[in-house]
Formats: sequence, C-alpha cells, structure tokens
Amino acid sequence: MAPTFDDLETRPLEAREADFFARLPAFLNAALPETPALHARLADISPAQLTSREALAQVPVLRKAELMDMQFANPPFGGFAPASQLAGGRIFMSPGPIWEPQGLATDPAQAARAFYAAGIRAGNTVHNAFSYHMTPGGFMLDHGARALGCSVFPAGTGNTDMQVDAAAALRPEAFAGTPDFLKILLDRAAELGKDLSSFRHALVTGGALFPSLRDEYAARGVSVFQCYATAELGVIAYESADLQGRPNPGMIVNEYLLLEIVRPGTDVPVADGEVGEVVVTSLNPAYPMVRLGTGDLSAILPGQSACGRTNIRISGWMGRADQRTKVKGMFIDPKQVADILTRHSDVSRARLIVGRDGARDVMTLHVEPVHGATPDSAGIEASLREITKLGGNVHIVASGSLPNDGKIIVDERDYAG
Repeated sequence: MAPTFDDLETRPLEAREADFFARLPAFLNAALPETPALHARLADISPAQLTSREALAQVPVLRKAELMDMQFANPPFGGFAPASQLAGGRIFMSPGPIWEPQGLATDPAQAARAFYAAGIRAGNTVHNAFSYHMTPGGFMLDHGARALGCSVFPAGTGNTDMQVDAAAALRPEAFAGTPDFLKILLDRAAELGKDLSSFRHALVTGGALFPSLRDEYAARGVSVFQCYATAELGVIAYESADLQGRPNPGMIVNEYLLLEIVRPGTDVPVADGEVGEVVVTSLNPAYPMVRLGTGDLSAILPGQSACGRTNIRISGWMGRADQRTKVKGMFIDPKQVADILTRHSDVSRARLIVGRDGARDVMTLHVEPVHGATPDSAGIEASLREITKLGGNVHIVASGSLPNDGKIIVDERDYAG
C-alpha cells in the first residue's frame, strides 16, 4: 500500500459518505442567506432533507451555460458566492466568460493531495507553468504545492526560452502544467544544450495526457501523473502510483466532494460503469456549488484503487457532454464562435475544428462567406485570438459546404494514441 496524504483518504467509503451528508445540511443553512441563486434552486427542498445521494438527486443540475447566463444577469457570481467569504481573496475570469472566487483556505482547490499522489513531496521545488493571468489555474496549483511544503517557481505560460533558462538554473524536481508544455520545454532545452534532468515528477491537467506522451516522458526520466480539475470546483480527482511508480487505473475522487455521473442533458444519475456527465457537489464555503454539471464525460470504475485510497474512482476525462471544448487548458465555448461571426458580417457560418499537431492542440476555424463576399482571413484570425485567448488558423470554405448538423465546435483529437 502506497503512502497517503492523510488518513481521510483511507477511511471506509461508507464513513466518508456519511460524513459528507452529515455536513451538507449545516453547510447549506450557513450559505443560503448570502446566496440568493442557491436559495432559489433549493426553494422547494429543505437542506435537512439532503442526507443521501437519492435525496440530492432531486436537486436540478446546474450547468455551465445556465451559470454563465445567471452571472451575466447578476455579475459577477450570479448569486452563488457569499460576500463574507470573499474579502481578502482573488476573483478570476475564465473563458466564456465565467467568473470564479478563490476562497480563503490554505489550499482552496485541494491540490496538495494530487501533488502527493504524483510522488511530489515537501521540500521539492515545483516549476508551475500554469497561467497566473486572469484564470485560476496557476494559483490553484501554486497553493496546493505550497500547502504540501514545496517551493514554487511561478513560471506561468509562454516565454519558453526564459522558462528553460530558469529551470536549468533552479533545478526543480517537479513540473506542473499542461501535458504538452513539458515536452515543449524538454525539447527546447535539448536544442539549446540545457540540462533539465532535475525534473523527475510532474502533475499535469488542462488537457489529455496521451499514453504515447506519458511513455515518452517516462523514457526521459520524468514520472507524469494527471489530475482532473475545474475552475469552479478545484481538483476533482487525481491519479495515484503503484509500488513500481506506475499509474493505477482511474482517478480517485478528492475529499469533501460528492461526485455523480448523470445522463447528459438530464438530472438522472446513471449506473456505475455507464458513461455520463460528471456532476459535483462541493463543501467549499466560498463557492457552495450543489450539483454543478461540469460538461465532462466520465464513468465510475468498480472497486477501490490498489494504492489503498478508498474513495470512488472515475475513468478520467472521456470527452465533452456539450460542445464547450478544452484546448491547451482553456475552454472554448460555442458562444465565442458566435461572437466572431458578429464581428465579421461577411461570414455566414463557422465551425471550429480542434485537432493535434504532434503533441500540441491546434485550432482551425472554418468559415463560410456571405454570398459574394471575400472575408479577411487575417482579421478573423485576430478576432479568434482576441476572443478565445488562443491562436488558431482560419480556413475559408465554399458557401454551403459546412454540414448542417448544429455543430459549432468539433474535437477531432484521437485520445487513444
């Protein structure tokens, strides 16, 4: 049995669930006076009733699109964040746009457990290559690493050569970032003759860790594990290692979260093993989310992890239940594609194709011109970058050539490779 972050991870599953539902009514009673939107969603349900999964399933799922609409009508948090929990914290804006409060806990995203399960320990130095600009990713992992007792270099994104120089000088043992950016750093270091062999462990999220890429990292001496996290909920689940340092199957759900898998587009939980949308209830006082639909697909695996952690496991990220798509750690929403069309009246329809170029995510926006128009590809490309905060190519296609199937974003990445 592998070591664990604390004893909470190895308590009986029944005791964990009993503890969660014992806490939930008092937690909600404390939050409701300051969260009018949550109060409205529970208008016909008393917190005292929510003492089981079956009772919780009577609460409608709150999906991201609905949350975005509520935030637009009542900015910034739509009535879901208690003001008493925000003073002294940070406020983030993720693509969509969607707003998130940070919270005042030492490790508000509960990321320390994921670092520990990835083999990272107190005293290590972590090169954190998540963005610290506007979005919460950098701070989520930063707080978790420091709560574990690590030192953190806040590298952020971009500036590859400077990051290589910094890592070569600082000699960090661990990397945190998106799955593909570590390869970019290692490849660039090899080109520059820089030694990044100090990297022995990595915790990645914000994209798919393809088996071929994990194998390449292992061949280069880096043990890479992944966690599944969202801006609203923090680290939802994380991988663990077997005694030989290899990943155990699935991802273990984090503590103080209640995870369900529901049939996409409904509020109804599915049977264990069936693929559906990940829905989470969180005991985070800064953002008390009850049955928040993530839009991600996964499934509950049978049994418990061989590492000794007893919480339920999920298969990991298996795609999107809606068309919001994660590219390089950032979500792209169909509304953003619509915003591009609004800016360019000479474009009638558009479809964003997400693919791979080696280990990198790439985007191509296919646009149909208005009859007789000649759209400006460079101008549309600039709008794509400004609106999504990510670069991509623009491809002008013939009028009427895009399929009439309602799809605005198509993910063509192969997750089996």
